[in-house]
Amino acid sequence: MMSHDRTPVQVSSRAGDQTLWVSPDHHCQRLTDLLRRESLPLNTRCGQRGLCDGCLVEIHQGSLRHVLTNQAATANGAPVTVRACEYRLVAGSPTVIRLPDRSLLAYRPQVVSEFQLAISAAHAPLSQRIVLPPATNPNEPLLERLARALGPDHPHVPCLRLAPDVPAQDANAHRAEIAFRGDHWLMTATGGEDDTVRFGAAVDVGTTTVAAVLVDLDTGEIVARASSFNHQMHSGDDVLTRINLCMSDPAMLAQLQGEIVTQTVFPLLIELLDQVDAVATSLVCVSMTGNTTMLHLFAGVDPSPMGVMPFTPPFLNYQSLATAALPLPPHTPPDLRPTFHLLPGAAAYVGADLTAGVVATGMRYAPETALLVDVGTNGEIILKRGDEMFGCATAAGPAFEGARLTCGMRAGDGAISHIRLHENPLAVVFDMIGDAPKRAAGLCGSAYVDFLAEGRRVGLLNGAGRFNPEVAGDRLSERDGCGRAFRIAFGQGKEPIVISESDIASLLQAKAAIAAGILTLLRHAGLEIADVQTLHLAGGFGMHMSVPNAIACGLLPGFRAEQVRVVGNTALAGAYVAMLDASLIDELAYVGRTMRIVELNLEPDFESCFIDQLGLSAPDCLQNLE
Repeated sequence: MMSHDRTPVQVSSRAGDQTLWVSPDHHCQRLTDLLRRESLPLNTRCGQRGLCDGCLVEIHQGSLRHVLTNQAATANGAPVTVRACEYRLVAGSPTVIRLPDRSLLAYRPQVVSEFQLAISAAHAPLSQRIVLPPATNPNEPLLERLARALGPDHPHVPCLRLAPDVPAQDANAHRAEIAFRGDHWLMTATGGEDDTVRFGAAVDVGTTTVAAVLVDLDTGEIVARASSFNHQMHSGDDVLTRINLCMSDPAMLAQLQGEIVTQTVFPLLIELLDQVDAVATSLVCVSMTGNTTMLHLFAGVDPSPMGVMPFTPPFLNYQSLATAALPLPPHTPPDLRPTFHLLPGAAAYVGADLTAGVVATGMRYAPETALLVDVGTNGEIILKRGDEMFGCATAAGPAFEGARLTCGMRAGDGAISHIRLHENPLAVVFDMIGDAPKRAAGLCGSAYVDFLAEGRRVGLLNGAGRFNPEVAGDRLSERDGCGRAFRIAFGQGKEPIVISESDIASLLQAKAAIAAGILTLLRHAGLEIADVQTLHLAGGFGMHMSVPNAIACGLLPGFRAEQVRVVGNTALAGAYVAMLDASLIDELAYVGRTMRIVELNLEPDFESCFIDQLGLSAPDCLQNLE
């Protein structure tokens, strides 16, 4: 087909300018689908349902047509912004579009792989190499030699088994490899002298991002780190969307599994090995944590039962998966065959990432009353009082990840991360992620938390989250569909980076959900805020937000800054320590098994508490927080 039979689309982005030639067969496709095919995937966070602004594009020349109404959006001398998932090309009409950074999936995410460990652990990795004593006779069983090497009182001895391909006797074997399989240890290989370094990987599969570390199994040292977006973002922004996709279309299970296994986790494992020039055979085990839905999708197990009452997961216990059972990306090294260890969780919406955090922070063992709060699309909260443990999840929505906000974006290069407001006259000072001297692309969650607290402090916002025009001055404008908007800065392309009253309403709902979850859980246990010695603030969002501002805006309602301990990625920490001490998997299972899950929708006070937390505190309540 000649180029004159195709429609030219000139695309401008941070990657440069390029011209796409689109055949007539593809004119009816959504612009998001066309761009994905050309390796320009956009943030289709809501599954291309037109519910967020993740895939906004600017039309600088030409027209696009709405896929449902056929109404044209045309650039008549000024750029027009549309959702790419709602528009298609017009046949024969040359078009020029620009892709803002915050709409691209290609920008580098800011993912927390840092963590603190508050516990010590034995050195008993999920995969171990044992030096065997000489055989007492040529026919001495390998398992007997292994038992002699470990000693009669070693906990592994009663549960040793041979893999089917390992001979029962081998007088020439000098070493044995044993691997954890839940209720037993499996001898997987034997051999001679071998000093090859063996690695394990710990992986935290989040709804939005995935973080991984590579660990020397002999020393416990972290030798490489890697992270990426979870490619399931292409299909849906949150776990409920992905569960519903599986409920409505059984074929979606395989697609979602491919997006996490083939497109996300295996490329990260290869990247980790490449960082240290390690061969594929050296990676022998992967310890994996994540919320319950993510682990089901990784394993290829239908999560649909978690989408309807009584929200029963097909599994919560430890799972061992062979690489051969997973869909692998093309050109995967044939020797990359680690065993995947999926850690145990507590409930459909309180997963292995939380049981891992309870162990890694030391909450499982400390006598104090403590909270673990992980703020994300789903806010998970764990409360420990004495020997009792309570857990709940509250649907905060994706606002703190920038989704469905006028200029929101996930934390990454070009995102405004922190905001400070100065008075008399009003001035905005902000920090931006990344070293490049360029204009901002948008705002991420930590900046929105700052704005709520700072805006209320200086009188820019009232208790209901509405702007005070006298304080806002010429930074305030009207925007179609979202009310008044306050300009933070001029962004890329000199378009204003704004926060609208509609954005604030979404943020207040998100922070109210977290706050009400904390307060309801405390009330359920008969506790007050003052009874909590430590609030462990977990996750990437918690790592980067201002604790005083989180308290001031009511996200952590009524707490004092000295009660809050920022602990980083506790899910990854738990996966790391469980990889090095297999006995902790039983501890994780115990935490999940004994935790009392509180269903907030059944708590009589939750709804009224949520409504109470929708406002912003008066400025005189915000003093002395620094």
